[in-house]
Amino acid sequence: MECTVSWTGSAGTRSGMGFVAETGSGHILAMDGAPDADRPENGGQNLAPRPMEAVLAGTGGCTAYDVVLILKRGRHDVRGCSVKLSSERAPADPKVFTKIHMQFTVTGRGIPASAVERAIAMSHEKYCSASIMLGKTAQITTGFEIVEG
Repeated sequence: MECTVSWTGSAGTRSGMGFVAETGSGHILAMDGAPDADRPENGGQNLAPRPMEAVLAGTGGCTAYDVVLILKRGRHDVRGCSVKLSSERAPADPKVFTKIHMQFTVTGRGIPASAVERAIAMSHEKYCSASIMLGKTAQITTGFEIVEG
């Protein structure tokens, strides 16, 4: 897996903290830093997600992918899946994630709670590289609800 990340600067001025990542699969992801009121030249312009937001979003995508795939392979009638991630970070550098809560909403017909619970557990224990990696520094908790539909 490869990725190239390039600093974009701000409107050609080479200030700001914008970056563009080009993934090995040929996709583009923009990122930006938080604005810095004290030193604007060192801050971003809030034009894209922060890099750590992208890490959190990627983790959500990784685990949601697993949950849907596991439920489909179990022949469950899954019709939707979302996961809301809430996190806390360490107060000092490196500001690693220390707590992450993932709240899943699975939509489908007749999906037993035990199947959803099992799919989430399998994702976090075996398949989702991102959450397994983040679990080295963060306490990861999960919850879920099933919406019939």
